[in-house]
Amino acid sequence: MCRAQLKGRWICDMEQKGLEENKMSKTQQKQKQPITACLLSAAFFGALGSSFIYGYNLSVVNAPATYIKAFYNQTWIDRYNEPVAAETVTLLWSITVSIFAIGGLCGALSVSYIIRVLGRRGTLLVNNSFAVIAALLMSLGETAKSFEMLIIGRFIIGVDSGIALSVLPMYLGEITPRHIRGSIGQFNSILICLGVFTGQVLGLPELLGQESRWNYLFAFLAFPAVLQLCVLPFLPESPRYLLMERRDEEGARRAFQKFLGKDDVSEELEEVHAEARAQETLQAVSVFQLMKSQTVRWQLVTVVVTMASYQLCGLNALWYYTNGILLEAGFNQEIVPYITLSTGGIETLAAIISGLVIERIGRKPLLIFGFTAMAVFFSLLTVFLNFQDRVSWMPYLSYICILAVIASFCSGPGGIPFILTGELFEQASRPAAFMIAGTVNWLSNFAVGLLFPFIQETLQTFAFLVFVAVCIAASIYLYIVLPETKNKTFMDISQSFAKINQIPYPSPSHEMEMVLATQPDEKKEAVKVESSL
Repeated sequence: MCRAQLKGRWICDMEQKGLEENKMSKTQQKQKQPITACLLSAAFFGALGSSFIYGYNLSVVNAPATYIKAFYNQTWIDRYNEPVAAETVTLLWSITVSIFAIGGLCGALSVSYIIRVLGRRGTLLVNNSFAVIAALLMSLGETAKSFEMLIIGRFIIGVDSGIALSVLPMYLGEITPRHIRGSIGQFNSILICLGVFTGQVLGLPELLGQESRWNYLFAFLAFPAVLQLCVLPFLPESPRYLLMERRDEEGARRAFQKFLGKDDVSEELEEVHAEARAQETLQAVSVFQLMKSQTVRWQLVTVVVTMASYQLCGLNALWYYTNGILLEAGFNQEIVPYITLSTGGIETLAAIISGLVIERIGRKPLLIFGFTAMAVFFSLLTVFLNFQDRVSWMPYLSYICILAVIASFCSGPGGIPFILTGELFEQASRPAAFMIAGTVNWLSNFAVGLLFPFIQETLQTFAFLVFVAVCIAASIYLYIVLPETKNKTFMDISQSFAKINQIPYPSPSHEMEMVLATQPDEKKEAVKVESSL
């Protein structure tokens, strides 16, 4: 009996070893496969009509701020025959800026409901209607003499961004082979940075940053949305969504074939089938169910921590100081906007480099490096800011630190939290997970905008030490809790959290059942015969 048990266990070990070797061989073959035009088109145009618009709206209101306030004042005079009070202008401007985050929160809260009906690609397509409507409202507000149109437009474009930042990473993660999932996922971060940079460039006085042209800055929003509307209908829906939620195996097969550029996609289909069999349910999990589930408890905590750190690490607050530091350094007011372009350029370059190396280095090292480097450069910036009045060349060091903080952020924390949200959860839990992640993202964004002016007033140049503490805490947490997810299936990643979630590992007999379930009939019979000896 003992010998039979040992023999059976030896067969199981040999079978498992053979499966691992086969898996490694197949992974090496996949890494040699070229990225298809279909996959690149989905990544670029999907991000162009989503992430790019979000990034563009982060920077587009800065250049025309003076002209928009003058428009508010003139509209008030036309209506009430008296100038608007300074406090009222400040309030209207604050609402115009901050309502973008409120719209983003509303969009994030609606994602899990919309995506069930329209799917990933369908939601991205419909979402473009919000961008077009917002562009019309904001660009025509001056003509209609209605500042309310501008404010409502900012809210609607916030809704567009809230939906896009949840759906796009989900779509890209589900259509991409696991060995390039990180690189394709970084299109989200790259296009956000490119959007910020484009907003800075178009806001220059020689282009659209003039009193007679500022409304065209908002009209430009319709351009990337229309481009996405022209391309996305010709690209497939997420094959995982088609197979696991719509039960459309033939549609999933065609989608995999187009995205991967090959006819034989049986391995990819079987991987999705295996994931479906491993899940307790194929029905979409609600937010409440996800929060109650012990099996994904630490995945959820990890996503909340990384997404909160994404906003609370201090990058958005950094913009408050940039222009002031440049003026302190002796740069002329007229050339400050051109020098500020370097921040957008550094953002974009760092995001591209991150996308190129993420599959070699991994998600975890890039996140930890990014947050740790930000903590170091924020600390140095605090020192330099306190000495810049005493030493003439100190403001230059301060500005170098600003560029270094931006590069550190975009090297990892700027895009990987969105990739992780899609990787840490299986199909049924993913929409609810993105809804929670989006809510944390936009609430944290709003909190920074609301609280930082008070922190700055209280702590002055020591305000950045608050962000040093956030970055260090995030690095420590990620080092202790987060497993590496590169080149792993969604099932492998879930298994990585089994121990910390206090979920028992599958028994050897259950593992053998899963192996048999994923093998052809001939191999099943062979394994059964060997196991019975």
